[in-house]
Amino acid sequence: MLKISLIIGAGGFLGSISRYWLSLYVDKNFFGAYPFGTFSVNLIGCFLLGLIYAVADKEQILSHEMRFFLATGFCGSFTTFSTFSYENQILYQEGEWGTLTAYITLSIVIGLLATFGGVALGKLY
Repeated sequence: MLKISLIIGAGGFLGSISRYWLSLYVDKNFFGAYPFGTFSVNLIGCFLLGLIYAVADKEQILSHEMRFFLATGFCGSFTTFSTFSYENQILYQEGEWGTLTAYITLSIVIGLLATFGGVALGKLY
């Protein structure tokens, strides 16, 4: 149990740092009320999680430890739906109805499509 916890923690460390740097980069390059940094991190995280599970299930090439490291640790800390929820609450408070609706709808719909894409690509592997 301790070994798995450390494996997940190591993946989480890398995922959260990757999330921070990617989100910072995207936010500096895209302006406006729409939270592009979080949006891009969520889409990439959904895609990666789908890809990881599809490859692991198809080829049995990932050990249980590596699955914990990548899926639970890295992707679990890389994706940012808690931040997503908070940012939507801010948009709601500020009365940004169009941005709020677009952000929720696009995040869910394109996030699902990204996951399907990751699974489809993983099955081609």
